[in-house]
Amino acid sequence: MQKEFSFRKNNILLRAPEPEDIHLLYDWENDPDLWELSNTLTPVSMHTIEQFVQDSRLDIYQTKQFRWMIVLISNKKKETIGTIDLFDFEPLHKRVGIGILIRDISFRRLGYASDALSLVIDYCFRILQLHQVYCNISEKNTASLALFQKFGFKISGKKIDWLYNQRKWENELLLQLLNPE
Repeated sequence: MQKEFSFRKNNILLRAPEPEDIHLLYDWENDPDLWELSNTLTPVSMHTIEQFVQDSRLDIYQTKQFRWMIVLISNKKKETIGTIDLFDFEPLHKRVGIGILIRDISFRRLGYASDALSLVIDYCFRILQLHQVYCNISEKNTASLALFQKFGFKISGKKIDWLYNQRKWENELLLQLLNPE
């Protein structure tokens, strides 16, 4: 018998973006320190964020992407600590890209990203019935590499001098996780 699907694990809850997240997402999307992770060089307007949150009610088959807010629940208090995104959804080829952000460094390396990633991988394979999930990670981002490899993601490619950050070239790795079923 298959276990029930859930968007909660330990102290982590995943939920769709809500209007009250608009200012938080606006701050995160417009933080130049994070642009390196999202391959962005320009600010995002409040209107664009509002539209994104409005569109989050649409099905992944329509938008080809979906974002969950990662919420930490502790002592009956809820705090949004990051996001986990599915993007480039290809239903024909049964694959999707994935990315995760735990914004505040004080919430990193505590298992929260691991819990969120576990829930979304389960969603991808059990609910969407995908064949694979992939991610692209800078070769220098050892914490992210360790997180994804912990779940069985395998390095299947290396893009040489793919990212230009702070006047230096970096390699980017392609990691894939195939559905074990």
